[in-house]
Amino acid sequence: MSDPGSVYTAYQGNSYLFGGNAPYVEEMYENYLANPTSVPETWRDYFDALQHVPAVDGSESKDVPHLPVINAFAERAKQGAGRVLVASGAESDLGRKRTAVQQLIAAYRNVGCRWADLDPLKRTEREKIPELEAGFYGFNDADQEAVFNISNTFFGKESMSLRELTNALRETYCGSIGAEYMYISDQHRKRWWQQKLESIRSKPNFSADQKKHILDRVTAAEGLERFLHTKYVGQKRFSLEGGESFIASIDALIQGAGSKGVQEIVIGMAHRGRLNVLVNALGKMPADLFAEFDHTAKEDLPAGDVKYHQGFSSDVTTAGGPVHLTLAFNPSHLEIVNPVVEGSVRARMDRRSDPHGKQVLPVLVHGDAAIAGQGVVMETLALSETRGYFTGGTVHIVINNQIGFTTSDPRDARSTLYCTDIVKMIEAPVLHVNGDDPEAVVLATQLALEYRMEFQRDVVVDIVCFRKLGHNEQDTPALTQPLMYKKIAQHPGTRKLYADKLAAQGLGDTLGDDMVKAYRAAMDAGKHTHDPVLTNFKSKYAVDWQPFLGRKWTDHADTAIPTAEWKRLAEKITTLPADFTPHPLVKKVLDDRAAMGRGEVNVDWGMGEHMAFASLVASGYPVRLSGEDCGRGTFTHRHAVLHDQNREKWDTGTFTPLSHVAENQAPFVVIDSILSEEAVLGFEYGYASNDPNTLVIWEAQFGDFVNGAQVVIDQFIASGEVKWGRVNGITLMLPHGYEGQGPEHSSARLERFMQLAADTNMQIVQPTTASQIFHVLRRQMVRNLRKPLVIMTPKSLLRNKDAGSPLVEFTKGSFQTIIPEHKDLKADKVKRVIMCSGKVYYDLAKKREERGTDESAILRVEQLYPFPHKAFAAELKKYPNVTEIVWCQDEPQNQGAWFFVQHYIHENMVEGQKLAYAGRPSSASPAVGYAHLHQEQQKALVDAAFGKLKGFILTK
Repeated sequence: MSDPGSVYTAYQGNSYLFGGNAPYVEEMYENYLANPTSVPETWRDYFDALQHVPAVDGSESKDVPHLPVINAFAERAKQGAGRVLVASGAESDLGRKRTAVQQLIAAYRNVGCRWADLDPLKRTEREKIPELEAGFYGFNDADQEAVFNISNTFFGKESMSLRELTNALRETYCGSIGAEYMYISDQHRKRWWQQKLESIRSKPNFSADQKKHILDRVTAAEGLERFLHTKYVGQKRFSLEGGESFIASIDALIQGAGSKGVQEIVIGMAHRGRLNVLVNALGKMPADLFAEFDHTAKEDLPAGDVKYHQGFSSDVTTAGGPVHLTLAFNPSHLEIVNPVVEGSVRARMDRRSDPHGKQVLPVLVHGDAAIAGQGVVMETLALSETRGYFTGGTVHIVINNQIGFTTSDPRDARSTLYCTDIVKMIEAPVLHVNGDDPEAVVLATQLALEYRMEFQRDVVVDIVCFRKLGHNEQDTPALTQPLMYKKIAQHPGTRKLYADKLAAQGLGDTLGDDMVKAYRAAMDAGKHTHDPVLTNFKSKYAVDWQPFLGRKWTDHADTAIPTAEWKRLAEKITTLPADFTPHPLVKKVLDDRAAMGRGEVNVDWGMGEHMAFASLVASGYPVRLSGEDCGRGTFTHRHAVLHDQNREKWDTGTFTPLSHVAENQAPFVVIDSILSEEAVLGFEYGYASNDPNTLVIWEAQFGDFVNGAQVVIDQFIASGEVKWGRVNGITLMLPHGYEGQGPEHSSARLERFMQLAADTNMQIVQPTTASQIFHVLRRQMVRNLRKPLVIMTPKSLLRNKDAGSPLVEFTKGSFQTIIPEHKDLKADKVKRVIMCSGKVYYDLAKKREERGTDESAILRVEQLYPFPHKAFAAELKKYPNVTEIVWCQDEPQNQGAWFFVQHYIHENMVEGQKLAYAGRPSSASPAVGYAHLHQEQQKALVDAAFGKLKGFILTK
């Protein structure tokens, strides 16, 4: 097909679309003209734009499918119906030029950022981009003054000369701001950016006072760094020098957010510029920071942390009212704080009943190397628009100093054009901006905030700057970047450039110097030049952590519930709406649970867990449970979310019984997460860090997969309290147990948690009955102790009838840290105590029955840390003639709890008693993959528990 008068044909010269792809695109355009919904959305948006192009005759008529026309003319030719008339050469040329103008506009919108003036160091010449030149589309000098219709732009005119249009496009897309947004699939959001940028040509219009304020913030940023550099020579601080415009950006963000109704901002950032943010954005007193450098600050934590990992919070004044600012504590593991911040924000949103994030704003500050390199960035972005992890859109700011430690060569730094390209996975727009243009930085920040508040979507401001010093102040960057640091040495500094610019505009020749002197005087006094912090303000949404401080794990908690309440709740969670049709297997589960609720049969694990949740939400404690497949449960034991088998729509027909247990109950939220461990666990830790009154649970699909989140466990869960004083009650459910499923589906790596256990920093339990999981979950909330709870949950025991519990254990019992011997043994006949934890108990009990011996008592250690010394000592005293104690476990000897509990056991032994091990031999793998070998090992370890002591024997 070749119709010279069509809009389509005029586009055949477009380098993006045609060439060898012409037949494919031609066919797609034909399909679009016949039925716009028949082509992919991205192509539909493009073809939609073509329809704004006037026809060659100057009319507003739209293009029509060409194939029927061609066929009609062919038929007429056959019938001798006359000759076909074509447009004149002049008309055809005019149509081509009009189309070319639209191509030029599209080119600037798509790739104009690639020619933007972004690098303050100007290390390389900007390569010409042919598509941004009018000549690429066949225009010549004679066409420059030709006037064309540009009604699909926002330059404030219906028509422009080609020269005027090209200048407007360059000003908008190739100045100090380079915008990327054309990949957004939603036409409304895309046009929003076109209107915002083109209407002002990406140029700010600040008043004199606003410009002075921007200079003040840039001066403060530089002033603090230079003060610290001269007063604390050689001490690490991870200077912001070279990126001072970031402080103007964060200031504009805080003030702008306050004016738009935001009441809380949670910031996550790494070490670069962190001290500057603490002082110049959050209002930390300089004197307090100096005390940390001088080592005179109060040190009242067991471990503490370096100054550039510290968090902070304050309330500041804005035009819209007070805003609470939080800078999250974080480790040196770059970007890992991202999901923690998002979780904290979600908790604040839920507390405020703010589902769209209008009152709470997450802000993440990245380094250019980290945002491109760290996988948790992608995981966190993947969470951003899901129901359970939505936070109303995040404002991302990149301090892009064009180097990661010593790596700046683009051939090594990343595999993408921009460090921010990862955000395109969620269609987040990016504003790249030259850090040497503070006004452009502030404008970009204001636009980003406006977009976030309008659309509740992520947005990125990429401040392209430089790093004046090394990675830290003890580094010599010229060793590996000699050219870059020659450029940096010649750079006068962003503050100087901007001060000179304002002086040239008549705002005062000494304005810049006066601000420098004022800031230095304030630093010498340990004060701010101006202090926006409110000292006596407290929001009604602030969390009172006082009831949870200074508690002991031995504090009593009444976790039993009355029989009447048990039965009422059991009936509620087993009753379905009349028009709901469950799956037959689920119907049986509910019928069985109803019988358990009436006390007719023992309660199984799934029911015990459900009743814990039901009793908590009925008492006003929200429950938030998330993880892969946790609605149903990996092992089909939970069924917290039921699915109507007769539903007709994919997004309807679910029922969550735990959301219907009481009229004014607390929320029960269960979330099937994306396939992520690190980001999801980080999110839940962040949520729990801001809500001590919600039972927050993360469940691994298999406990083995928890190692994908090891950074969160090491840096936050295990050490957050001793480093930063952050109390957190998150609960981890980690399916663990050796049933012959191989190396990746057996072990939750209990030994790693035991290794991390110290300073009473967490609770590690391995319950073996339905009543135990009921009580330990309730204990986590009813007792005013907020420590991470790590539960090694079972797999085979979920349906093991021996693990069921009678109703009385729920209405009168409590969590037992050690479950005593259940048989009525003659205490003076017992010669050996076998200690164990987890499902191996049932193997040992069965073996003892087969042997027909009563000389061995079996104790179950249900809480491995903190170790229950008193309870264990009390059990040992029951058997005065015990000479041997055996620790038996499923795990290999170098794994599991053995190497950690042996010291605790030895502490409670009496003189002459011997301690030995029965279990699998040490192994590099958590478990074997051969079924027959697993069975052999399992039999051997159980036999060894009753046999002659072998191997390592510790005598008291």
